[in-house]
Amino acid sequence: MEKYIEIMDTTLRDGEQTSGVSFVPHEKLMIARMLLKELNVDRIEVASARVSDGEKDAVKRICRWARQAGMLDRVEVLGFVDGTTSLQWIADCGCRHINLLCKGSERHCRFQLKKTLEEHVADIKQSVANAQRMDIGVNLYLEDWSNGMKDSPEYVFGLIDALRGSGIQRYMLPDTLGILNPQLTAAFVDTMVKRYPDLHFDFHAHNDYDLAAANVLAAVQAGCRGVHTAVNGLGERAGNAPISSVQAILHDHAHVCTHIDEEKLGQASTMVESLSGIAIPPNKPIIGENVFTQVAGVHADGDKKNNLYCNNLLPERFGRRRAYALGKTSGKANILRNLEELGLELTSEQTRKVTDRIIELGDKKQLVTQEDLPYIVADVLKHNAPDDKVKLISYMVSTAYGIRPMASVKLAVGGEVYENSAMGDGMYDAFIHAVRCIYRDRLNRPFPWLTNYQVSIPPGGRTDALVQTTISWTYNERTYRTRALDADQTEAAIKATIKMLNIIENE
Repeated sequence: MEKYIEIMDTTLRDGEQTSGVSFVPHEKLMIARMLLKELNVDRIEVASARVSDGEKDAVKRICRWARQAGMLDRVEVLGFVDGTTSLQWIADCGCRHINLLCKGSERHCRFQLKKTLEEHVADIKQSVANAQRMDIGVNLYLEDWSNGMKDSPEYVFGLIDALRGSGIQRYMLPDTLGILNPQLTAAFVDTMVKRYPDLHFDFHAHNDYDLAAANVLAAVQAGCRGVHTAVNGLGERAGNAPISSVQAILHDHAHVCTHIDEEKLGQASTMVESLSGIAIPPNKPIIGENVFTQVAGVHADGDKKNNLYCNNLLPERFGRRRAYALGKTSGKANILRNLEELGLELTSEQTRKVTDRIIELGDKKQLVTQEDLPYIVADVLKHNAPDDKVKLISYMVSTAYGIRPMASVKLAVGGEVYENSAMGDGMYDAFIHAVRCIYRDRLNRPFPWLTNYQVSIPPGGRTDALVQTTISWTYNERTYRTRALDADQTEAAIKATIKMLNIIENE
């Protein structure tokens, strides 16, 4: 892997153009730090110039931190061909790089700007000269480049012929409307690279046909030196190329190097999922909840016999671990793998009974998790359920108009009873504050960090419908996911919390 590909992540600019997504300044700073410091992307595009005062505050915060961390040269802002207006906005924020947006197709230039190529080139050159006087580096976006290559390639060549040598650092080739396929991408990028071998080209894919990641691969194989991504594939319309998929594809199929720390991909995805409110589909490659879960029993059996059902996407590579689902198709092999992980040893007859019980539950569409397995074993073998080391003796939560919700909790941990009260932004938040205080002040122990909270309600609109709450937690660099079911959402969340605390105590 000698060839190196630069990754520019645009979650904070193009990703924020996802419908319904808006990050406040401190959230943008959190994501920027994750991308640069933990995930180690080469560059980040953090905003569009002139958008709002809040956007300006966010860019100032990011640039202030990046300067202190020695990473300011990796922060970029999209700006416009508007004399010095965008440049002054960027300079006021403390940023030193503009991604200048020009028109990469003749139709956009003629109908949107109502200018000729020569007039547009003159305006761009003036903006580039202004940037150089202000000591701001320039990368150039050729907006609608893919349609430009398709319908008016001579316009594209004329634009670059006129601009090369003007001091532009990177020429960025966007498939703005997501019209490309891998064959067209390869052909168009190959044409650019061969015509201008001395220039640095980035490729910016959109996912309208679900081909963004495939087009990135084609662009890199055709000679692009950089690609643009977004965490979880966020972006305009169908989104951008997901950074997790791009990293795996470039490493395994293009056999090129990046600086990305693959083990941090899951953390970045979870953070952006939480802050954006856009859930990660469970079958999303690399980062989805279920993608490293084997369901069929024959797969679990094959994994035990020389990893027959494994590919290069090993979960450990991405900070994950393989799981074996429990259900009607899981079979004895999956159940044995889960029993081994829990340290439970059963006879062949006992294993058969447990298998039959899990199949019965699966036929009823009940979700069975590894955490449920000890209770199923106890039920089938007619023993008492495992003793909980953390027991919720009682709790009271209340809320009223104009008053912050409050919770009073009585909890037994290891046989000792503790009580505490706290307020929160909601009834469950108040409950968590009370329990956290018990762990921090009375037990002198850290409390797990809640990283994701999901509620599933069956369709139909019934107010008494059962609610399933799924909560993800991080503790000692491990991730735990617990579920609970109840007609009351708060009660379901509390049950999932107590289940999580018992898992940690038992470990």
